[in-house]
Amino acid sequence: MSFDNEHTVIRFDIVKNRRKFFLFSGIIIIVGLLFSLIQGFNLGVDFQAGTRLDIYVGKEFNPADIEQILKEKVPEAKFSAVTPYGTHQAFTRFDQTVPSDTMMVIEQALKDKYGDQVTKQVATVDPSIAQEMVKKAAIAVLIASLGIIVYIAFRFQWLFGVATVVGLAHDVIIPIALFSMLGLEVDITFIAAILTILGYSINDKIVIFDRIRENLKTMKSKTVDELEHLVNVSLWQTMRRSIFTVATVFFTAMAIAILGSESIRNFSLALVFGLVSGTYSSIFIAAQVWVNLKERNMLKKKRTPSSPN
Repeated sequence: MSFDNEHTVIRFDIVKNRRKFFLFSGIIIIVGLLFSLIQGFNLGVDFQAGTRLDIYVGKEFNPADIEQILKEKVPEAKFSAVTPYGTHQAFTRFDQTVPSDTMMVIEQALKDKYGDQVTKQVATVDPSIAQEMVKKAAIAVLIASLGIIVYIAFRFQWLFGVATVVGLAHDVIIPIALFSMLGLEVDITFIAAILTILGYSINDKIVIFDRIRENLKTMKSKTVDELEHLVNVSLWQTMRRSIFTVATVFFTAMAIAILGSESIRNFSLALVFGLVSGTYSSIFIAAQVWVNLKERNMLKKKRTPSSPN
């Protein structure tokens, strides 16, 4: 695809306003981190030892009645509030592992109250497995991030790699912060969503950085003003592509979040948060970080006296 660099319409000077975008992201990240530290995370059984109980009741029910049955059958166990979802379904999570025979007793008590159509689904994770899952999830995200950084460094240059690292950190922190603020459950599907977000985000950043690199060959970039103009031109040349690409996935993820089952809803929401954050960071964060780093290099070279021949 060819571009006319001289006649590209710059509807808004993104580069000149980059400090506003840095401030906006900084505020969201700080607020999110404060929520994470104070409120913590609603960890699923994948990362926190315990038992999750999903119940299909099959008719109208009162969550308080189910909670009363649970208190009677497992009086020593702590559990979260019974939360309805879907059609005549509910779930709760115990803070400790509950034996299968106790779960059978709970199921029978629910059948006695609501009928034989009642069924249950149980997911239990003991402490050692939960710790291992947390460790493996962190390693998976770290390996994916390192692989991306190495690729960018070899494919382009190290300044692009640094800008990419900042952008990807932004893309990971925003969904994590939002999940903490909204009290959404963090489970293994959330980690899958984070890895998917990294993939979409790096693809968007590569397209923008590739356009900047190509324009560096044909446009002037010896002064700060020329460099900022070059980046503005590059961003507007790739703007439609960035927005249209993410929009197709965004609307699909939104449809799944609204119409899909409870088991995949948090994955879809994490994907929605990450897609918006990734597109925003590619245009308004990563590219602007590269501009700052490049300008600093240019100013440093000007201050360094050339060695005599």
